[in-house]
Amino acid sequence: MAISPSKKEVSFKMSIKKLHSMLLSKEFSCKELTQAYLDAVQRENSHINAYIKATPETALSAAKKVDEKLARGEELLPLEGIPMTLKDNISTKDIETTCCSNILKGYIPIYDATVWQILQKQNAVLLGKTNMDEFAMGSSCETSCFGGAKNPHNISHVAGGSSGGAAAAVAGNLAVYGLGSDTGGSIRQPASFCGIVGMKPTYGTVSRYGLIAYASSLDQIGPIASCVEDAALVYDAIAQYDPMDSTSQGKKAPVSGNLGQSLKGKKIGVPREYFDGVRKEVSFALQQALKVYESLGVQMVYFDLPVLKYALPVYYILACAEASSNLGRYDGIRYGYKTQHYNGIHEMICKTRSEGFGAEVKRRILLGNYVLSSGYYDAYYKKAQNLRGSIIQAFKNAFAQCDVILSPTVPMTAFKEGFSSQDQVETYLTDICTVPVNIAGLPAISIPCGFDGSGLPIGMQLIGDTFCEETILNAAYCFEQETKTETLKQVPMGVRL
Repeated sequence: MAISPSKKEVSFKMSIKKLHSMLLSKEFSCKELTQAYLDAVQRENSHINAYIKATPETALSAAKKVDEKLARGEELLPLEGIPMTLKDNISTKDIETTCCSNILKGYIPIYDATVWQILQKQNAVLLGKTNMDEFAMGSSCETSCFGGAKNPHNISHVAGGSSGGAAAAVAGNLAVYGLGSDTGGSIRQPASFCGIVGMKPTYGTVSRYGLIAYASSLDQIGPIASCVEDAALVYDAIAQYDPMDSTSQGKKAPVSGNLGQSLKGKKIGVPREYFDGVRKEVSFALQQALKVYESLGVQMVYFDLPVLKYALPVYYILACAEASSNLGRYDGIRYGYKTQHYNGIHEMICKTRSEGFGAEVKRRILLGNYVLSSGYYDAYYKKAQNLRGSIIQAFKNAFAQCDVILSPTVPMTAFKEGFSSQDQVETYLTDICTVPVNIAGLPAISIPCGFDGSGLPIGMQLIGDTFCEETILNAAYCFEQETKTETLKQVPMGVRL
């Protein structure tokens, strides 16, 4: 299938494996494929605001290397020549990296994040940096200083956060896959809202070197893709041990070649607490998903996980405490924004932070400083750390009963623009199903499992024990293959093929 600008525009998503095959058979060149995506970004990005910076020179340079390899008859690596994106908190040498914050506008890193180094070696085609909530703090992408990313299924609704730009780009067919970061659901929640696949790996499997920190004990980089197999291929590529990250362990083994194994005899755990307060349409879609798994020979195990009620307060105490420390480096002295008018260094730092940080970031810094302050440390931070241990143990006990835990990804579908500014508490509650995974350091994946009455996607979350990415990916893949005709819904944008 040749790419031609004169052809009728069609939203036609292709998997990584399919595009890889078409490049090898020379149905189109990598330059043609790259240009088609760059044209789509230029044409459509103004509608959904997925990208905050396009990188056509970087993309075409990688495409040229791929075409030269093809001309020499050389084999391509799995991700070679595939157009992709990076969230704007992943450092890219000589390419502006802002975390979508005014305080980092104009910051150009002098080094690459490890994940980007890995992908560059595979000649991945970087189309650009994607939109996000400021410093990854948010559930809607609306705290971005560039304005929020919109949901390709309905642009009056949010794409989700914090990796909303990457999710919108993949869902809108403006990239084949993207890398996001997940601190409390920032990959899985936008994937759920946009009807695609988002995976948060086990803490330590993917290097955090070059990821601009929000909460270091919770942050993890992972793939956002249109199908489970693509997510597995990207995970296999980026999950490597890295001596530059003291928490790095790498993966146990490649997973993408082991998808499609029978689920007969496997056990899926369903904690009742995950379904408290879930919207009726979301609950119904999950009940239908359970029936699909039962038809595949899976046994359901229902149990209580009462410690989950503490997960959200534990998360916000720990995450904000770590954020208040990590964001202390933005003082106007070393890099980033600096206020123009001040009297003395103390006033300069105060004014720089007041002018440079947005409201949500300030809110979380204040909360973090409060829980770490003298007189409140024991009452809040220390207690939260103890409860974190209880949550980790509760999951260990749960996985003694089952292979995978199933839950909603988010209790609702994508909310309308402006909702997050009207009700902060309700917005924080959208993280209730995702934050326990980060607290325990577990792997989890969100996959589409239906649509609500307005045509907005519903996401299902599958949670695995530590380093059991293969288990959750295989369970997700089997569900996807069984239901793909019911859950597939294209959006009217994307490349022209």
